[in-house]
Amino acid sequence: MKKRLIFIVLALALAVSCAPKEFRVMARYVPERADDFVFENNLIAGRFYGEALEGNPTSPGIDVWVKLPGKLVANEWYEHATSGDGNYYHHDHGGKDCYKVAVSLGGGASSPLVNGKIAYPATNYRSWEILSEKPDEIVFVLNYPEWSVDSLKVALSKKVRVKPDTYFCEVEDTYTFNTEELTVAAGLLRHDVAQEILGDGVVALWEHASDQSVEPEDGMIGVAVVMPDSDSVKVVGKHAVALKTIKSGEPVRYKFGSCWSKGDIKEASAWFDTVNKAK
Repeated sequence: MKKRLIFIVLALALAVSCAPKEFRVMARYVPERADDFVFENNLIAGRFYGEALEGNPTSPGIDVWVKLPGKLVANEWYEHATSGDGNYYHHDHGGKDCYKVAVSLGGGASSPLVNGKIAYPATNYRSWEILSEKPDEIVFVLNYPEWSVDSLKVALSKKVRVKPDTYFCEVEDTYTFNTEELTVAAGLLRHDVAQEILGDGVVALWEHASDQSVEPEDGMIGVAVVMPDSDSVKVVGKHAVALKTIKSGEPVRYKFGSCWSKGDIKEASAWFDTVNKAK
């Protein structure tokens, strides 16, 4: 009898260890919705704009999607949006798209800073690759082909690492260009800001929802960029950015993150504590 019990316990342990692990991260190309590239973990979600959306807008900015902690929701939202209700993810279904990007860095992208102005790519990302896909980590690359700003010619390869149980994604932006050095600005579009932190390698905002075109929104959004080795942090036009001067091919590493006041982080002070711990 004892041997049989031991066998049953061992068999159950083996079954559990061999069971497929539930994915808590996701990133994919979305051809059914204007070439979006979406990313998500159990706490945050967002998207980058692709070729089919160029002109509406042409922007490297990260579009923040707020949501409640827990399950992955992006595929469900896209399914509803493409099967009839094009505004599905602009309505609150335990989260929504209520963040305005337009032509900007949005919630944590980067672009060169040339003559005191942000020099955006001439196109949206044009190619992508999934480098690694595991239940607890996914790594992808988005490529922005060469564009010109006066005599400057520059191209961008953006590598993003998504892990669960964090409000932040890790970024490695590699710029190649035809000058001796280039200053890169990684940061945030400032909307209706209630509170902010600018300094010591941190740009963090606590602001009101910026896109209320479909329905009113009473929640607050936290966004941040963390770059501990930045040269400086400053306001450039409508953006708050961390700056880093680099050589061609030298990666710019930082984190971008977001939260929603209807989730677990309900106050600015809690968001800023979370941001500081991400350094």
